[in-house]
Amino acid sequence: MIGYYILAGAIFLVSMYVSNTLKSKFKKYTKVHLQNGMSGKEIAEKMLADNGINDVEVVSVAGMLTDHYNPASKTVNLSESVFSQRNAAAAAVAAHECGHAVQHATAYSWLRLRSQIVPAMGISSKLSNIVIMAGLILSASGTLIGNTIFLIGILLFAVTTVFAFITLPVEFDASNRALAWLEKVN
Repeated sequence: MIGYYILAGAIFLVSMYVSNTLKSKFKKYTKVHLQNGMSGKEIAEKMLADNGINDVEVVSVAGMLTDHYNPASKTVNLSESVFSQRNAAAAAVAAHECGHAVQHATAYSWLRLRSQIVPAMGISSKLSNIVIMAGLILSASGTLIGNTIFLIGILLFAVTTVFAFITLPVEFDASNRALAWLEKVN
């Protein structure tokens, strides 16, 4: 069980590092202004149009780095700063999110797989820690059911880990699509 705590701690530290690095890069590139003077919204609309996608709306959402593509509502949701700003960070984020819209339009297999797993991941992420803790508490009392519940918690946590690994090629591909498009239009 100590191995679980070490693994959970390592995952937490890596997550914090990635989050801080992302925020730092975003802050750095907000100071780099675009020669074309386009806002994140305008970048997104142009990338969608250039890819023949006319049924996706670009909207502003509250928060910082809350940007995402929603295939159900067919919206590219850009945080307020990305939506209105005219800098390299806004352009990169807007183009990345449009990369997901292009993936959706072209039926990119990893995105389809990730979308199919989303319901299971939602349940697993909400329940895994509770089930693991309940299993640990019951295991301490020496009952066999405690070990079973703990194992179920680990399996729920595994679903979230699988989801994270499936997300990697989706994110890399969206970024590659964004970079290719940005290089082509500039």
